Amino acid sequence: MSPRRNHLAFVAILAMTAAWGSTFFMIKDVVTRIPVTDLLAVRFAIASLVLVLVAFRQLRMSAATLARGVGLGLLYGVAQILQTVGLSHTAASVSGFITGLYVVATPLLAALIFRVRVSAVTWIAVGLATGGLGVLSLQGFALGYGELLTLGAAIIYAGHIIAMGRWSTPETTMSLTVVQMVVIALVCTVGALIGPGDWRIQLPGSGGDWLVIVYLAVVAGALTMFLQTWAQARIEPTRAAVVMSMEPVWAAAFAVALGGERISWRMLLGGLAILTAMYLVELAPRRSLRAAEATLEAADDLTATPERPHSP
Repeated sequence: MSPRRNHLAFVAILAMTAAWGSTFFMIKDVVTRIPVTDLLAVRFAIASLVLVLVAFRQLRMSAATLARGVGLGLLYGVAQILQTVGLSHTAASVSGFITGLYVVATPLLAALIFRVRVSAVTWIAVGLATGGLGVLSLQGFALGYGELLTLGAAIIYAGHIIAMGRWSTPETTMSLTVVQMVVIALVCTVGALIGPGDWRIQLPGSGGDWLVIVYLAVVAGALTMFLQTWAQARIEPTRAAVVMSMEPVWAAAFAVALGGERISWRMLLGGLAILTAMYLVELAPRRSLRAAEATLEAADDLTATPERPHSP
């Protein structure tokens, strides 16, 4: 892959995490009026409809692409449900930290299942990102039912990241995005219907809430899923996971800028650790590329045949 494509994939995932991070203070307000599972069902249903309408004529669906999209959608949808149920049994800060442990689970699963070799620099970045998540999120911790459910969600998210990296290709980006989103919507709808309460999904009751949900669906749903699918066809899963750990940093930044929160030392220290981790996973491949190019140039110089002088 060219360095330019690699850089664009990095920027795409960074933009995706910014969109995710912008949703926290919105969701925190909306879920006081709409059950979380109902919110997820409506959000992903709208996202699915938008993607189908936009991409209908571009879809090129083979049986393999369809099966992979269904598998990816099931992974993501189940993780969403587990995370949501777990959140109702634990503090939001603890949930955010445990969910972010997909940064650790991704290279571990890749190494255990697919025998992928993870470089020392990447492991250092994973450790820094995990430490940064802890500083940003944790103010107390106890392992219970909610934490175990959330940990299960983090492991499934890691599986989704790895599977996306192996299955996504530039040619199937849009098809995989659409299938995933439709399956996620179905999973979340089933979760909402069988959850606490009656067999009905509560819709937003005001124009303001509808605007928030449309933003969550279109920008932080359809667009971000496309960006992730496109980028992971071009970037390794572990690097993608480290960059995704920027989500709580963006969330803190939006909370300060738009949510009225104050900057704290935890935000600064945790954010710096995650930024450092992101820098390492972006810098390491560039160094490797430069080293490989230098080696090739040196080999060319050694093997080059000097030109013979012309006869007089």
